[in-house]
Amino acid sequence: MADLAEISTAATPDGVAAGSPAIHTVELSKRFGDTVALAGLSMIVPRGEVFGFLGPNGAGKTTSVKLLLGLIAPSSGEGWLLGRPIGDLKTRRRIGYLPELFRYQSWLSAREVLAVHCQLAPLPRSSWNDEITTALDTVGLTDRAADRVGTFSKGMQQRLGLAVALLGEPELVFLDEPTSALDPVGRHDVREIIRGLAARGTAVFLNSHLLSEVEQVCDRVAGVDHGRVIASGTMDQLLSGTTVRVRASGLASGDRAKLAPFGHVLEEGDQLTFTNLTVERVPELVAAIVSMGARVYEVTPRHQTLEDRFLELLEEEDS
Repeated sequence: MADLAEISTAATPDGVAAGSPAIHTVELSKRFGDTVALAGLSMIVPRGEVFGFLGPNGAGKTTSVKLLLGLIAPSSGEGWLLGRPIGDLKTRRRIGYLPELFRYQSWLSAREVLAVHCQLAPLPRSSWNDEITTALDTVGLTDRAADRVGTFSKGMQQRLGLAVALLGEPELVFLDEPTSALDPVGRHDVREIIRGLAARGTAVFLNSHLLSEVEQVCDRVAGVDHGRVIASGTMDQLLSGTTVRVRASGLASGDRAKLAPFGHVLEEGDQLTFTNLTVERVPELVAAIVSMGARVYEVTPRHQTLEDRFLELLEEEDS
């Protein structure tokens, strides 16, 4: 996580701190009875940054989003969005949100759904037509604007949900699993939309378990597990090593322990994955495995992926 920094106290006429980050939290926590859903979340997300929030199911991701949006109250800690305290009603009008689970009235057309949300925002009625037209075009639903939502596929409904989140040109957008129902083309389109938002200065808080998607679009990421942040930083900071996958047979359990000096090892059947291992040490690793009487069938060095790193961190947490 980026170190907490001082925030400018100069304010605009509406009371918003000038130059304030999109998100700033200090030890934000949430308990449900004896269960710790989130433990001490401290972070700063600058405006215009795409920030990935990762974790397995039940890790605390959705709780974090609800806290940031003011949908539930924190047990302790504090936070600010766009320079104002969490829950500020005026600030909510400058925030877009695509929840993981949503449902629109099946009898409404796509254009009518967007009109309802323009009214809820509320946006000036004179801007509705332009806002709706732009949102539909951005998510690729212009040709289906007059069709009932009940005729849409799950992927098309996901696109419509994204269009709702983009109404009013928000300064901060929360996207909770935005590509979970999309095909590869749809995922590519969403990545381009996210990049476009960041280019115009909008911050994007991306909550996802699709690590390959996050790796392609995020500036920084934080991984959370059991309510705690277990790692954070830029991609370069987190993915500094090389991953080497070795497929071998004939290794005894004791032999595997002897390979620990080559780095952290993940085992999947006859495949051993070594993380943070330099390419220069690969011949030494192969020689060590062969010297134990094992047979090596395949050696695949590659740059460590976000998935590799995250699985490694989860295993370290459980050990």
